[in-house]
Amino acid sequence: MPTLTDWLVWPFQFPFMQQAFVMALVVAIPMGLLSAYLVLKGWSLMGDAISHAVLPGTVLAYIAEIPLAIGAFAAGMICALATGFLKENSRIKEDTVMGVVFSGMFGFGLVLYTKVQTDLHLDHILFGDMLGLVWGDVVETGIIALVVVLLILVFRRDLLVAAFDEQHARAIGLPVRLLHYGLLSVLALTIVGALKSVGIILAVALLIGPGAIAFLLTKRFERLLLTSTLIASASSLAGVYMSFFVDSAPAPTIVVILAALFVVVFLGTSAKNRAAERVGGTVQDQDP
Repeated sequence: MPTLTDWLVWPFQFPFMQQAFVMALVVAIPMGLLSAYLVLKGWSLMGDAISHAVLPGTVLAYIAEIPLAIGAFAAGMICALATGFLKENSRIKEDTVMGVVFSGMFGFGLVLYTKVQTDLHLDHILFGDMLGLVWGDVVETGIIALVVVLLILVFRRDLLVAAFDEQHARAIGLPVRLLHYGLLSVLALTIVGALKSVGIILAVALLIGPGAIAFLLTKRFERLLLTSTLIASASSLAGVYMSFFVDSAPAPTIVVILAALFVVVFLGTSAKNRAAERVGGTVQDQDP
């Protein structure tokens, strides 16, 4: 009869689960770092836009018989550049422009997918297939993750200044436009790396959730980066582990864990703030 320990370590005995655990961690680390910047900069919708916009690039790359990552990255950059151009040359607000661009590109991708006979499964593109990966996919994603993490760590302070105050960043000589499009490029590259594991749609949750949760827990940026990365990593590993026992796909399970964690942290911090306000009000009432 298996013991409790045997039952707990059961998922780690299967090669496909081992690959899923490694891939979850490889995807979570760069996304956790990026999530902190997206939440601070108010770019949550930009992550959503680029995630959806890579679909036509993926299909066209399949037609051209080139790596899907190349087509996805190109489509993501076209989305980012088109958003920036339309924002600078019209009176329409950025969130509206992003909505128009990403919905148009996503619709174009769906039309291409339905008109072209491929053996691609749309569900895998949209929602990922973490349990169907091979070690080659893990290595490819790992290389992308390493590049993204190194770029973020090297330019983290410049990106922080540009995110908080572009005018100050220009005044001290920082290349604001280069940092702007550099961050967009890194964002697109990260989404491409996560495409096979968590898919287009669920990548958005990993780009927003960890940073939003960390933002509620800390006020210092360095701690925000670390906390966001730890939350993304822990939630991803827990989601893969839990999916084995509940017989669900890892990616949506990760998203459910992130959503539940956000609710718990939000309620906890809200209760703490209300208690602090009551204590402060009581102290003020007692002052002579």
